[in-house]
Amino acid sequence: MSGDIVLELPYQNPPLSMNDRKHHMARARITRQIRSTTAWLAKQAKVPIGLEHATVCLHYRPRDRRVRDADNLMPVLKAACDGLVDYGLTADDTPELMQKLMPIIHPAEKGRPGSLWLTIGDPQ
Repeated sequence: MSGDIVLELPYQNPPLSMNDRKHHMARARITRQIRSTTAWLAKQAKVPIGLEHATVCLHYRPRDRRVRDADNLMPVLKAACDGLVDYGLTADDTPELMQKLMPIIHPAEKGRPGSLWLTIGDPQ
């Protein structure tokens, strides 16, 4: 793979957070949706399959300048990485096969809605 692959996720705000107080069935439904959406986006983008190792990072650009914690995005990253495994990017999302970088929160841009995206690249 040469260069990072970018998958634009269809969310303006993170659908899950470490601080959520959702019922476990609601969390499970959202997790399944993130997982299947990520697998579908990877298929549409013709992301390579069967890699020995990949590095994945979740990026979030909020719509406003409120302070946020990057680690609150971890449930979204986990579900997305599971979706990439479902797709076939790597055999599993264990550290030996997939490096998951800490999510990055980018500065808000005036007048733009929030957005989330994944970068998939070679090991660093």
